[in-house]
Amino acid sequence: MRVIGLMSGTSADGIDAVLAEIVGSADGPQMRQLGFENVPWPPRDRELIGRLMAGRGATRDVSRAGFQLGEQFALAALRIADSCGLAIDEIDLIGSHGQTVWHEVEESGAVQSTLQIGEAAVIAERTGVTTVADFRVADVAAGGQGAPLIPIFDRFFLRPHAALGGCRAVQNIGGIANVTFLSPEGSSAPTVAFDTGPGNVLIDWVAARATEGALRFDSGGELAANGHCADKLVERWLAHPYFHQSPPKSTGRELFSSGLAEKYCLEAAEAGLSMSDFAATVTELTAASVAESYRLFAPMPVVETVVCGGGARNPVLLNRIKAQVDRRCGREVALVRYGDVAGVPGDEDSKEALGFALLAWLAVRGEGGNVPESTGANGVRVLGKISQGLNFRRLMTNL
Repeated sequence: MRVIGLMSGTSADGIDAVLAEIVGSADGPQMRQLGFENVPWPPRDRELIGRLMAGRGATRDVSRAGFQLGEQFALAALRIADSCGLAIDEIDLIGSHGQTVWHEVEESGAVQSTLQIGEAAVIAERTGVTTVADFRVADVAAGGQGAPLIPIFDRFFLRPHAALGGCRAVQNIGGIANVTFLSPEGSSAPTVAFDTGPGNVLIDWVAARATEGALRFDSGGELAANGHCADKLVERWLAHPYFHQSPPKSTGRELFSSGLAEKYCLEAAEAGLSMSDFAATVTELTAASVAESYRLFAPMPVVETVVCGGGARNPVLLNRIKAQVDRRCGREVALVRYGDVAGVPGDEDSKEALGFALLAWLAVRGEGGNVPESTGANGVRVLGKISQGLNFRRLMTNL
């Protein structure tokens, strides 16, 4: 089956669109990536997403945004099919994560609600392809966090062989960072996954503030590389309750917000830090929060970290994650990029979109897509809502 996966994360820097071929059974699928594109959000849509994430928008704004963003997701699907030399009617299925604009977590850690927009009916109408979207709500309805949802992909394609001798941490670094701890084959240890805290979100904020909006992210970690880290601030900020909350747990820009970044910036200024120093310090905080998650919550000793997501392109952040993990875990932990792991589909840029292609494939087959021990849901659930395209009858016949 040819499946398009669409993903826009908390950084909201663009739509990742991947085309994959999926074959096999639900307990052992095989995936092959046929193509990948990153489609930047038009400036007006990016600005709209930012407003909604900050809670600035009336009901009408949210409703209109769902349709407006749905048009862009549809264009991304058409673009990836075309770039692979295929007509859109040669595509069987689309899985769209949409754009998270709200993820409401109570003080107890329970998720009250979650909202991803980018209307699936618009995608199905514009493409003619049956579309599965809104994956998180079924897990939340079952008492789960609704995040992270990619552990099932990790378990299928990244579980290490017994020879690794310990746990593999699959560390995604988007706007928010999340980890999946995978025990080796033959181990009975659970698959533990959760959001570790900030990924690029605070670093992006500093880059934009330091350059008066000229940069949206710290390209290559250059801003942080020119600064000096204030270790005392890192340790103070690590006292944030979220970092010590036991999983299952999830978070978003509602917690690690521009308001929190502003507060940290004022504390840095009071300590005499330059903006480069502040960039180095929040980069260290991100790395330290990842490492503390390993120390506190890994189900067995971590021996390898596989990194993916936009933050994997920041060498300064990767160096600091490596140093912090080694120090806080008390051992040397290998750090490898997702694309360097043998036999996995895609690369660090396409992995999340591939995950939602897989979830869509599972959904139309009536197979569960969540990992309850990771999200805290009451059990395995089929994830996603299906918007029928012109190909729906043919799709169902060919399953």
